[in-house]
Order: sequence, then structure tokens, then C-alpha cells
Amino acid sequence: MQILRTLLPYAQIGVAILLAITILLQQKGGSVGSIFGGGEATFYRTKRGLERGLFISTIILGIAFVVLAILGLTLR
Repeated sequence: MQILRTLLPYAQIGVAILLAITILLQQKGGSVGSIFGGGEATFYRTKRGLERGLFISTIILGIAFVVLAILGLTLR
């Protein structure tokens, strides 16, 4: 248990950094032109390739972050 208590903060920091990177790498839905009334037709499309990988990894890292946070609370 002592090893887990020692390594848990480092795991939380690592997951938090990776989560922030994956969030920042994702594309934004709107452009700057749409803020000032530039009319672009909105449409729905499926995520493919790297975009889908980033989306899935963001979900997995978010879940891992929450699990590590709960685990950190229970080990105190």
C-alpha cells in the first residue's frame, strides 16, 4: 500500500497532463467568422482517424482521472 500511496500523485499528474493535451488538440466546432455573423451551413459528420482517436482517448483519460482521484481519497 505504501508504494501505491507514493506513486498515485505522479500517476494523477501524468494523466492530468495527457488529458489537457488531448483536450487542447481537438478541433473547435465553430470558426471565428461565425462569431461575427458569417453564415456557414452547420452539418453533422462522423469523427474519423486521428480526430476519433483523440475523442476516445479524452474519454478514457477523463475516466482514469476520476478513478485515480477517488482512489486517492480512499487511501488517506
